[in-house]
Amino acid sequence: GTHPSHVYLAICMWTCLEAVPIAVDQTKVSRPAENLEPPKSVDTGLHYDRYLREVVDFLEKDPHFREKLHNTDMEDIKQGKLAKELDFVSHHVRTKLDELKRQEVNRLRTLIKAKQDIEGGRGLKIDHQALLKQFEHLNHMNPHTFEVDDLDRLIKSATHDLENYDKERHDEFKRYEMMKEHDRRERLKTLDEDARKKEEEHYEQMRRKHAEHPKINHPGSQDQLKEVWEEADGLDPDDFDPKTFFNLHDTNGDGYFDEQELEALFTKELEKIYDPTQEEDDMVEMEEERLRMREHVMNEVDTNKDRLVSLDEFIIATKRKEFLEPDAWDTLEQNPIYTEEEMRQFEEHLTREENNLIQKTADLQKQREDLERQQQQLNAQKLELQQAVEHMERLKTQRIELSPEAKGKCACGCSINVYTTDSWTWP
Repeated sequence: GTHPSHVYLAICMWTCLEAVPIAVDQTKVSRPAENLEPPKSVDTGLHYDRYLREVVDFLEKDPHFREKLHNTDMEDIKQGKLAKELDFVSHHVRTKLDELKRQEVNRLRTLIKAKQDIEGGRGLKIDHQALLKQFEHLNHMNPHTFEVDDLDRLIKSATHDLENYDKERHDEFKRYEMMKEHDRRERLKTLDEDARKKEEEHYEQMRRKHAEHPKINHPGSQDQLKEVWEEADGLDPDDFDPKTFFNLHDTNGDGYFDEQELEALFTKELEKIYDPTQEEDDMVEMEEERLRMREHVMNEVDTNKDRLVSLDEFIIATKRKEFLEPDAWDTLEQNPIYTEEEMRQFEEHLTREENNLIQKTADLQKQREDLERQQQQLNAQKLELQQAVEHMERLKTQRIELSPEAKGKCACGCSINVYTTDSWTWP
C-alpha cells in the first residue's frame, strides 16, 4: 500500500515539495495562482488525507510561502513558526483554503452524524470525546475561514499521526498473529486426541518448512544491494556503483529514496522467504518483514530523520563498516511477535468481548420480548376500545329505534308509548 510519509514531508520539510510525490509534476509550481486545480498525489492513509494533501498543494502554489518553506528549519516548522506565514499568502490561495476547510468541516459533521445514528440505533452509548477527536486537525469552532491556527493544527496532527503510523501497523500485525494462534488453539480443542496430534505435527512441519530458506542478506548492506544490482538490474556485481544504483532505483527521479522505493529494494530478499503458493508462507507476515527491513535501513541511513534517503546520505552509508561487513539479519520467525503473557491477556480480552456480546444479545432479546408484550397489551387495549365503540353504536341504534313514535305493547298486551327519556306512558 501507499505510505503516509510523502505528505508528512510535504508539510514538515522544505525539501519535500520537490522530493516526494506531492508535486512530482513540477509544471504545477509555475501555474498562475488563479488556476487552482485539485492535486493528484498519493494517499497517506489518514482519515483527513484529501484535506491535508489539498492544503499542502495550494500552499505550495504561493511563491512567498514556498520560499519560506525552503528556508525554515524542520523543527521550527513542527513548532508552528511556518504557520504564521499564512498571513502573507495570496488572496486566491486563502480563498481556496477557506473553501477547503468548509468542505472538510461538512465532511466531518456528516461522518459524526452518521456514526451517532448508527450507534444510537444500536442502543450503544456514544463516545462524544472520541468523535470530537476527528476535529483535531482543524479549528471547528470557526468553520468558515482557514486561519494560522488551522495550519498549525494540521501540521501537528499530521506529524503525530504519521510518526505513529508504523507503530499502529506493528500493533495491528501483533493482533493478527495472536488471533491466528487463538483460532488454532480453539480448533485443537474440538479435535479428538489422534486428530489433534496430527494437526500439531502438521503445524510443526509447516513451521520448519517456512524456516528453510536461503541466507537472507542484511537489508541495505552491500551484499543485499549487489544482489538487486545483479538479478534485478542485470548488471555485473563487480561493477557495482552506489550512485548509479541510486539513480536506477529512484523511480520517480526526485533525488530521494522514499519509503516505497526503499521497500521495493527488499523484494528479492522477501521472495527467498515467502511464496504465495505455499501453505506455510503468510503474505501478511511478508509485509511485516518488509516494514521491519525498511525501518531498519531508515534508522541507519536517514541521518536527518526526514523519512527520506538523499543521495548524500546513501553514499555516506555505503562507506560504513555496517554496509561492508553487516551482522546477520534475524527474520521474523526468529523474533517472537508476542509473549505468552500477552497471549493470555489477549485471550482474556476476547473472552470479555464475547461475554459482553452475549450480554448485549441477551439484553436485546429481553428488549424485544418486552416490546412484543407491550405490543400485545396495546393490541388487547385496541380490541377492547373497538368493542366498546361497537357497543355504543349498538346502544345508539337501539335508542333511535325506540323513538317517541315507536309503539309497542307490554307483556300484558297493553299499548305503550316509549320516549327517548325512557319514561313509560300508560294509556
